[in-house]
Amino acid sequence: MASQGTTPPGGPRRGVLFDVDGTLIDSSYIHTIAWWGAFREHGYDIPMASIHHYVGMGGDRLVDSLLPEGRDRSADPEVMASHGALYASHWPALRAFEGAKDLLAQCHAGGLAVALASSARKKDLAVMESVLDASAFLDGATSANDAKESKPAPDILVAALDAIGVEAADAVFIGDAVWDMLAAGALGIPAIGVTCGGVSAAELREAGAVEVYEGPQDLLQNLTSSAIGRLLARP
Repeated sequence: MASQGTTPPGGPRRGVLFDVDGTLIDSSYIHTIAWWGAFREHGYDIPMASIHHYVGMGGDRLVDSLLPEGRDRSADPEVMASHGALYASHWPALRAFEGAKDLLAQCHAGGLAVALASSARKKDLAVMESVLDASAFLDGATSANDAKESKPAPDILVAALDAIGVEAADAVFIGDAVWDMLAAGALGIPAIGVTCGGVSAAELREAGAVEVYEGPQDLLQNLTSSAIGRLLARP
């Protein structure tokens, strides 16, 4: 990780938080397939479209949202473990979206503290950080281990803010899921949506996104006029 930056002259430290799955890494549909397989292993036939809608939510909440209420909940950890194993089998296929590393670099060069605010398992996050190859531009990162409640609860974002020493009023969050937008909204953090995870711009805006881009490259090309640019331009 890069070292924490200094407080800007005349104002508090500012930061930008990034979701990772579906936002910086092209993995939303891999998660969908992994959950689909995990459910089938445990006797549940859940349509992929239904699963994708909940990707980005914490695994515990996703399972609870998709499986029958009357099930034997003691088996839920086994379902999540199956998903983890199936997802790990796809690690070699993981790729960063175009512009992801450059976007992190540009935010860092602008003087913002940069953190990954992910609900992923710690070992999955480590793999994705390696894929991003952007550790020089990161000031902090959180995983599912750092939050009591998963998204759409804001715990992951709170942990990321704490990790980089930034207040919610001085941050912007970027994510690809409705659950990301809701988590940011709970803290009053402006949220930028990206559609590269498969969620429509309309859904992201309805959930609270202040603006929506196609992905990291699109946001990078419009950085100055974005919520990140406005954060950088604040006196």
